[in-house]
Amino acid sequence: MILDSLVVAQDAFEDRTGWRLEPQGACKGEVCVPLPAEVRNADGLDVRVLAERLGMPLVADEEHGLFALGPETGITGRALTTAEAPDVELPDLDGNPFRLSNLRGRKVLLVAWASW
Repeated sequence: MILDSLVVAQDAFEDRTGWRLEPQGACKGEVCVPLPAEVRNADGLDVRVLAERLGMPLVADEEHGLFALGPETGITGRALTTAEAPDVELPDLDGNPFRLSNLRGRKVLLVAWASW
């Protein structure tokens, strides 16, 4: 989750991370983590508190005012909660549509690259 502030709106945090803030704390599936009262302020949710409590890495680029909040690893012990990729469709080298699901049952290595 890329941010330009260390305060995030609750709905944006929930939509982009899958965590829901409930009376008992932050919940995702069967897991609920108690949160201290200082997670909330007048402007939204304190990202530093969320990162610490949910085991989410937080990286800051202070010079550019950007922050990256990574997936939780401290709760589940792993970054990915599933190894299931979405079924994307892209053109093959001949321009024909190819679906990732065509490879179901095989091991697949996906390599992504961007020039930016």
